[in-house]
Amino acid sequence: MGKFKFTECDIEGMFIVEPAVFGDNRGYFMETYNENDFKEAGHDLTFVQDNQSSSSKGVLRGLHLQLTQPQGKLVRVLKGEVFDVGVDLRADSPTYGEWFGAILSDENKKQLFIPPCFAHGFLVLSDHAEFAYKCTDFYNGPDESGIIWDIGIDWPTDGIDELIFSEKDEKWQTLAESQIKY
Repeated sequence: MGKFKFTECDIEGMFIVEPAVFGDNRGYFMETYNENDFKEAGHDLTFVQDNQSSSSKGVLRGLHLQLTQPQGKLVRVLKGEVFDVGVDLRADSPTYGEWFGAILSDENKKQLFIPPCFAHGFLVLSDHAEFAYKCTDFYNGPDESGIIWDIGIDWPTDGIDELIFSEKDEKWQTLAESQIKY
């Protein structure tokens, strides 16, 4: 068995990564990324920055992007559970404006790759979540943008009393208003 299982998503370029987990009475061990294994699977990626966030239940972060320095992101959950989403913003893509989402958790250990030229966001489903991601380009504050979270994504809000946003995430435009295309 390989160290990773790669599953292509409905949107070209997005994929789910399931690492091999080796457990015993002490706990478990897994690789979360291996350049050689990713390349062998056809995913030749270079990561330049790692980020981590902590959020409580109901926090919805996103949908974020960078306008001229788009970042690809390999995302995973260290603790808790989130619903993670990527929205295709590639102008020439047959799936422009479409989204794909997956539940990522510390239990299922799945990761999701969101390519450059996508908007990204997630909703925390558990009481608390620790979220980590590797980026293919550096964060550039003045280049940051986004689209509003409520663009027809089927967010799993059962059991969530209130959605919690940052001030900027509440003010993004819709995709149609922003007309963001790469």
